[in-house]
Amino acid sequence: MRARHADNGNGLCMHWLEAGDASPETPMIVLLHGFPDLAFSWRHQLLALAQAGFHVVAPDQRGYGRTTGWTADASSNLRAFRMDNLARDILGLVHVLGKTSVHAVVGHDFGSHVAAWCALIRPDVFRSLAMLATPFTGPPGDAGTPVPRARQLAEAIAGLSSLERPRKHYQLYYSGPDANVEMHGARQGLREFLRGYYHLKSAEGAEERPMPLPDLSASSLARLPTYYVMDVGLGMADTVAQGIAQREMGPSRWLSEDSLGVYSEEFGRTGFQGGLLWYRAATSPALQKGLEFYAGSTVDVPSCFIAGELDWGVHMLPGALAAMQRDACTRWVSARFIADAGHWVQQEQPEAVNAALLDFIATSR
Repeated sequence: MRARHADNGNGLCMHWLEAGDASPETPMIVLLHGFPDLAFSWRHQLLALAQAGFHVVAPDQRGYGRTTGWTADASSNLRAFRMDNLARDILGLVHVLGKTSVHAVVGHDFGSHVAAWCALIRPDVFRSLAMLATPFTGPPGDAGTPVPRARQLAEAIAGLSSLERPRKHYQLYYSGPDANVEMHGARQGLREFLRGYYHLKSAEGAEERPMPLPDLSASSLARLPTYYVMDVGLGMADTVAQGIAQREMGPSRWLSEDSLGVYSEEFGRTGFQGGLLWYRAATSPALQKGLEFYAGSTVDVPSCFIAGELDWGVHMLPGALAAMQRDACTRWVSARFIADAGHWVQQEQPEAVNAALLDFIATSR
């Protein structure tokens, strides 16, 4: 495994991890992390996929880790953090590495959306798509044709504050001005905040088996765990502390102390604001309006979905899983759910995920 960095041609000095033969003729796989994560999250996939004959690349994306060239202050250009520009970051990396195509682009969490946008905009380059944990339902609708589902979601999120137990959606919290300061300066300490956050969203922290929500309403969304639909008076660090206090948390079988140290050191150095700007861009009506240019576009390369059976994130948006398979992706291959895994599926059950990825890649060669 190697660490490298270079100018990606889109304003970044991009840092990435890679494994395998880097010659131009070797087929490439690109692995894209989500929040709050790093290229390091793919440590179990890099060598396994390289041993199968691929050049495997996992970058720290814009706003994260050791990739530089982005800013996280109040004057940051949010347009740089919109999905089409994040996809352009990855296209630039592909060109830097001397490739003309990517055999498979694989994304986890928010990285699943970046991977999907790569395949949607440039199917000539990104030849197949694997999405982990977070379904992709397609571009925003056309401004002249309001999308009832989008309006219904906005109404449901707004309605959370009026519930008997007032709540707020985590994406709006992440988009606000206080999230970075509260999480980076967590009262329990940054390392313990991250330990608790990763634990609660993993199979080890699951208290019940996730299930699809009955409808898209505030009362349905309120059934989600508090790390998705938070009490209105709490930040995420306090939400995590409260969740951990209500259960026993033993040593993790999937996140070692050394690995946790990598995360706490990197986010201690950079803070979370770079990643939080993704949420701010995604919840900005003005910025999302620009993506309506792609309304009606579909992902037309072979596509699959992989998730942990105990991941509530799969059901966070009611109907998203079906919409991904039915509407967003025209060459659907498979959906696979991994036993004894939560949200961090590629770290919790790496061998099962590696096998699922290789099975998918074999069908899309």
